Amino acid sequence: MAKPTRLQDQVKIRGIRRRWLLNSVAIILLILTLAVGAFAAMLWSYYYTGTEDDLMRKATSMANGFRMYTRTDYRAAAQQAVSSYEDKGKLELQFLDTTGTVLYSGSDLTAGSTPSTPEIQQAMTERTARPWLGRDPDTKERILTASSPVIYQGEVVGVIRYVTSLSEIDRQFVFSMAVITAIALAIFAMVYFSNLYFVRSIVEPLAGITEIARVIADGSYGVQIEKKFDDEIGELTDAINDMSLKIRQSEKTQSEFISSVSHELRTPLTAITGWAETIQSGECRSAGDIRKGMEIIVSESKRLGNMVEELLEFSRIEDGRFTLSVEPLDLKAELEDAVYTYTEFFRKEGITLEYTDGPEEMLPISGDPERLRQVFCNLLDNAAKHGGAGKRIHVTLFKEGNEAAIRIRDYGPGAPEEELPFLKNKFYKGSSKARGSGIGLAVCEEIVTRHEGTLEVGNAEGGGFLVTIRLPVEN
Repeated sequence: MAKPTRLQDQVKIRGIRRRWLLNSVAIILLILTLAVGAFAAMLWSYYYTGTEDDLMRKATSMANGFRMYTRTDYRAAAQQAVSSYEDKGKLELQFLDTTGTVLYSGSDLTAGSTPSTPEIQQAMTERTARPWLGRDPDTKERILTASSPVIYQGEVVGVIRYVTSLSEIDRQFVFSMAVITAIALAIFAMVYFSNLYFVRSIVEPLAGITEIARVIADGSYGVQIEKKFDDEIGELTDAINDMSLKIRQSEKTQSEFISSVSHELRTPLTAITGWAETIQSGECRSAGDIRKGMEIIVSESKRLGNMVEELLEFSRIEDGRFTLSVEPLDLKAELEDAVYTYTEFFRKEGITLEYTDGPEEMLPISGDPERLRQVFCNLLDNAAKHGGAGKRIHVTLFKEGNEAAIRIRDYGPGAPEEELPFLKNKFYKGSSKARGSGIGLAVCEEIVTRHEGTLEVGNAEGGGFLVTIRLPVEN
């Protein structure tokens, strides 16, 4: 499978930035657009609809005041109303006849003209006030008008029309919209660039982490990423750095394990092969030499078998095939059998195995006798291999509350303090020169843990190494 190129990484980064901006900035843009639209609607209502309603009220009120006049009286009253009209500079007042011709005008400029806006005819036809907004057909200026019919005894005798220019209102509306649009654009710009900066502060560190992660994946285990943040990116950096160190340690440990196992397997095989060839060639002429050679072959074969079985046990644990055959048993009896088995064996090696039995009664537990025997034998064997220089191993059994405790102590040099936290790790051998695969304690801890117990290791007071097993006792 081809590895992703740096260009592909940049495309992915841009994709993240694009999605982030679309998801966040697009929402802000939508909100601002709706806000500007709502503001525009309110401005329109305030300026145009408000002005229209005001003109409609004026036109209707004025028309109601002329309802008592006949057609002739209407003309005379209209002339008098125009002459006394005071808002000529702000609002034009017009009186029209039934043909739509302006009889009198507050500005005298439109008298005699015939406005062609549609609301005049609508007002006379529908007999109600009608507004109109648009451009004046003659001057092309934007205007707003309101026309109301004057009705005398059910007959339309004229039309009262108010007209106002929209130039000032349009300027105010456009200015207000420009201001709110500028504010919206400024808000959008701040949101956009702040989001862009924030996304960059996320994406660029992630790009660096991705690059280092690829370096680690290519085999450069142990490489560390510089931590620049104390947030989630910092936690991700710590996790990758920790993973890198653990992978390097695992690779180193696995390499050491393969080397160690190869050496451990070669040693008994060399002894077995050497003595077998010697006996086969007839070089051993005395029965004593043959017996000695056969003893070595048997001993090394057993050691080789134990190592293979240990590796198989570890393999079962790793792939989940490790199981227990639990049954009621006496922990005290099982431990004593293991101690008895190793007492004579250690005596031949010049090691004294002492056993102290605290409780007189039996210690009933639920467990797998074969697996527990494997733990006891493994720990006793480790005590002889690593602490045999002290020529003494002490096993103690006692009860603490609802737990049975087993202590196996040797009187050798003990373990360096800095190695104690790693002794139960798989493949770990530390600085010990003793032969072994480095998985014995890992297998023992797995077995004890599955019995709902604990296995603790450490240096004993006064020297030597101490292993403590605690298992729950049934009532």
